[in-house]
Amino acid sequence: MQEIKHIIDFILHIETHLLSLIGQYGSSTYFILFLILFCETGLVITPFLPGDSLLFVAGSIAAQNLLSIGMLLVILSLGAIIGDAVNFWIGHTVGLKVFEKSRFKLINKEYLLKAQDFYERKGPLVIVLARFIPIIRTFVPFVAGISKMNFKKFVFYNIAGGCLWVFSMTLAGFFFGSIPLIKNNFGLVTIIVIVLSLLPAAKTVVQTILENKRKQSH
Repeated sequence: MQEIKHIIDFILHIETHLLSLIGQYGSSTYFILFLILFCETGLVITPFLPGDSLLFVAGSIAAQNLLSIGMLLVILSLGAIIGDAVNFWIGHTVGLKVFEKSRFKLINKEYLLKAQDFYERKGPLVIVLARFIPIIRTFVPFVAGISKMNFKKFVFYNIAGGCLWVFSMTLAGFFFGSIPLIKNNFGLVTIIVIVLSLLPAAKTVVQTILENKRKQSH
């Protein structure tokens, strides 16, 4: 429970924590941000790490000339792309065992099934779309690996999705994060960013529920 509180506190006060990191670690902050994004996208046991809010806040801090926007875009894109590639190969090599055995307690099988359904309905394009959906984005490359998707095709969608996600969220923070109204209410803005990023997932859940009800009525 204490760990969950720390995670929530980090997300809601992410600007303060990032500023502290910059003050303490200087240029090493880029590596820390890379590592957080890599783990959020590359390890199926850490889907709770901040993604959208981290990118937005990092961009807003770059607007204050405390970080280089160019370095951020390159390093964070690499973190997202490499993370998904590692996740794909984990799914490719051990993914079926996770589905077949219930002893993998650290991985939520329900999330895996939702990601698999999302992948099957949307096709390879879901590699790009899932980037904008928290939790789902962590499991989709894993499912793509399980499904034995052609790796060259995966690489194309992975690079496109990773760059689109990182560039859009980070540049949004860079251009809008320094606006006084947003800057003075960063906790609220972070919550709004998280809620907006969850809307596609909520839509998918509602559609699935309605579809299941429709099937039951026939």
